[in-house]
Amino acid sequence: MDSFVDNEPLEGTVVKGKVIAIENDLAIIDVGLKTEGRIALKEFGQAGRDGTIKVGSDVEVYVDRVENAVGEAVLSREKARREESWVRLEEMHNKNERVEGVIFNQVKGGFTVDLEGAIAFLPRSQVDIRPIRDIGPLMNVPQPFQILKMDKRRGNIVVSRRAILEESRAEQRSEIVQQLEEGQIVDGVVKNITDYGAFVDLGGIDGLLHVTDIAWRRVNHPSEVLSIGETIKVQIVRINHESHRISLGMKQLQADPWEGIAAKYPLGARFTGRVTNITDYGAFVELEPGIEGLIHVSEMSWTKKNVHPGKIVSTSQEVEVMVLEVDPEKRRISLGLKQTLQNPWEAFAEKHPVGSTIEGEVKNKTEFGLFIGLEGDVDGMVHLSDLDWQRPGEQALEDYNRGDMVHAKVLDVDVEKERISLGIKQVGNDPYEEAGDTLKKGAVVTGTVTDVNDGGIEVKLADSEVTAFIRRADLSRDRNDQRPERFAKGDKVDARVTQYDRKTHRISLSIKALEIAEEKEAVAQYGSSDSGASLGDILGAALKSKSEEN
Repeated sequence: MDSFVDNEPLEGTVVKGKVIAIENDLAIIDVGLKTEGRIALKEFGQAGRDGTIKVGSDVEVYVDRVENAVGEAVLSREKARREESWVRLEEMHNKNERVEGVIFNQVKGGFTVDLEGAIAFLPRSQVDIRPIRDIGPLMNVPQPFQILKMDKRRGNIVVSRRAILEESRAEQRSEIVQQLEEGQIVDGVVKNITDYGAFVDLGGIDGLLHVTDIAWRRVNHPSEVLSIGETIKVQIVRINHESHRISLGMKQLQADPWEGIAAKYPLGARFTGRVTNITDYGAFVELEPGIEGLIHVSEMSWTKKNVHPGKIVSTSQEVEVMVLEVDPEKRRISLGLKQTLQNPWEAFAEKHPVGSTIEGEVKNKTEFGLFIGLEGDVDGMVHLSDLDWQRPGEQALEDYNRGDMVHAKVLDVDVEKERISLGIKQVGNDPYEEAGDTLKKGAVVTGTVTDVNDGGIEVKLADSEVTAFIRRADLSRDRNDQRPERFAKGDKVDARVTQYDRKTHRISLSIKALEIAEEKEAVAQYGSSDSGASLGDILGAALKSKSEEN
């Protein structure tokens, strides 16, 4: 045995010693100190129990203290084993190697594991891949572990059994994946069902059967078709060899209903289908199992433009639709609901041609006219200019309120633009048309003064409802007589029509123009340039002649 006299061991280290005696299950160990130490034989484990440890045996022990109160060295075989284990375990941890251990006790949050002398902690979450209720069969059984963390200062070691299982399972998965091919048809067992699909066990590896790959028709939830534990036949759609993810399909085992779809559903044809789903932008209609088309919200109603589709149709409702578009590549069919019903503007035009009179309720009043509710849930508009023959539209608009029932004449129906133009003033006779030739340019008319203001006078023509305005400058040829205050309401005046626009019904009258015309006529009839008669004499003669005629 080596002598330790010249090289005195330090406390807290592992040294070699020799058994010099065995007394009462205690081994007396000489480690070269002034005094010997004692270690219970049970600390040597099986070697102490079967007599392997005997006088003369060389052993490694841990020096806890050089000398205690009674003058003996305090030695420990258990601590020596632990020190040896730490060194070995650190090497294995650095090499990422597995270690052998035994689960021997349960503590808060997990279990304790004996790693051949070193005690490690096994968290409950690291026992198995899935939570297990009974850990009894795993206790006191030598098995491999993976070291996750080591802290020698604190004496902490954390191990995992789960990491070993996952690594083993990954190896198995890799082997199974190598045997599978895309397009292959296999049997599997439904293990789990989620909102987006089902996980199917293919014999050691799971594949995902997405809800859209269960059937060609719409499946709202996988549980409608599948149940846990059920054995199903699936096709391998896609394999990711790096992540070992497998995508499965059931509908791929059935004939694709979209083959030849364009010939089966020609444009403009009508079909009956069932509403399967309603969204903000429209409703899906199942035409046959696996074939759905979309009625966009804009194709649902002729008149309800800003209404949610759910207020027009309901789920499971049978509806007649028209095929508007078919896209086999994108697997889309556009359907129309309103196209199966008669266009209400066409129906209105057939029943109420231009020129006919209708009755309706004032639905809305705007700055540019009235909207009238008509049969077929359509509206017609009366423009300001079509409210009254005489008064400005803004003034006539004040006579109407929402809810009023009015009669109007149909002026125009534009089916394409979905517009109906109505006129209220056209229901009555056009006073300007009745006035006829009396309003042509140059005609002389008689009117009654109805209003006098600084700008001129307003007159109502005799035997009609037509009114016109005579400007101040047209009240007389003589500038001194161009004063509106010369006239009073009720006065009769004669004037000449200087302008008349049949389209806008604008009339311009002038007393001044009439006086000038009469003067020319008088000169031509009663005087000449060489007669020597004055202008006053000529006009006097003309007026006398006119009064005699009257």
